[in-house]
Amino acid sequence: MSNKVILVLILFFLGNMGLKAQQKLNILSYNIYHGENPYSPGESIVDEVAKFISSLNPDFVALQEVDSMTRRTANFAGESLDLTAIWAKQTGMHGFFAKAIDFSGGGYGEAVLGKKKAGFEAVQLPIPKGGEGRSMAIAHSILGDGRSLSFAGTHLCHEFEENRTAQVKAIIAHFETLDNPVIVAGDFNLEPSEEGYALMQEHFWDTGALFGNSDFTFSTENPEIRIDYIWLSKNSEWSVESYKVMYEIRFSDHLPVFAVIELK
Repeated sequence: MSNKVILVLILFFLGNMGLKAQQKLNILSYNIYHGENPYSPGESIVDEVAKFISSLNPDFVALQEVDSMTRRTANFAGESLDLTAIWAKQTGMHGFFAKAIDFSGGGYGEAVLGKKKAGFEAVQLPIPKGGEGRSMAIAHSILGDGRSLSFAGTHLCHEFEENRTAQVKAIIAHFETLDNPVIVAGDFNLEPSEEGYALMQEHFWDTGALFGNSDFTFSTENPEIRIDYIWLSKNSEWSVESYKVMYEIRFSDHLPVFAVIELK
């Protein structure tokens, strides 16, 4: 084999290594109001949400306000539904449900979906002020380039700032010992002016802020606050190719947040 051919092969190999060193990821966060149309009670949005998710070809999805085998879902669907399992099947993804509370004969909490098999983890978040229990669903995954990544979906307290602050601290503490990149997405129920946002910023990048987009995410009919986020851990290098609040998607009372990011 000539030296010229060897050089070409080396350059090809190094070029492929460079491509693999950057991992593009499609990320969706959506509070789906337990699969029911909030503006038309009794109307299911289960199939519509599945089709919407599939249309984005996401690598990871964080879903909030997810029911599991509740009477509430039977009221609009005719039978109790395991929403996580249904959406995993309909989208061809792998799903995991982290129950926050017992509710309506079943469970209520958060779900994550991922393209690939993962190790899943459920974390209960603190509620020092009382109120409704909260959870975090985590998928620990191996990316196509062999790197590990942790993707978490959560929904913080809507009642008390003290709870939200404690929950943010718990999220930070849970991941601070990990060396791998982390993405945390969900309905944080806090605006950028709140202490919890500043605490998150110490350890995570706000994808919307990185992209220069601070569009409101709630409510769908009258967007006036920004409370839904996709956060990227500062222990890794990222770039944001696109970020948008999808105003045209009106199935729930929250607007979905979608980002295309690159892990370098």
